[in-house]
Amino acid sequence: MKLFILRHGLAGEPGDPAYKSDSERPLTPKGRRKLRDVAEAMKALEISFDLILSSPYARAKQTAEVVAEAFDADKKLELSETLTPGGSTRALIELLKGRAPSLGSVLLVGHEPYLSGLISLLVSGDAGFRVALKKGGLCRLEVESLRHGRCAELAWLLTPKQMALMA
Repeated sequence: MKLFILRHGLAGEPGDPAYKSDSERPLTPKGRRKLRDVAEAMKALEISFDLILSSPYARAKQTAEVVAEAFDADKKLELSETLTPGGSTRALIELLKGRAPSLGSVLLVGHEPYLSGLISLLVSGDAGFRVALKKGGLCRLEVESLRHGRCAELAWLLTPKQMALMA
């Protein structure tokens, strides 16, 4: 399985009184623009997805929607509480394992530090291995047999600036 991990784009500031809760913070206009470049770079890399799974938080959901629109994959987009900042990596792995036979390529969209912890867990077996995933950054893992622990190989990790050069 190819597992792509995308951190949400630039969003409204934490603690901004315009939003009732952290989950409501949307992408900024600049964040949307940069994500369109990221999506174009993803297309240039000839990536495809069987499933786009996103945190339901506004900024992650909007990030996933930008990508889904660019790939004409709106019907492949699903939301999961397992990808929220307090989500369970174990529950996420079980969710994906339950659908694994039909999934060759999955995009996960979420937040830090959850996503870097997930990458670390799957590559090293330890969620404490330091990984820097920038807003709008994309990681590709190769997974032969998905499990909660060391099971993946890091294929690459791209910053938004690197992806903008590809678009």
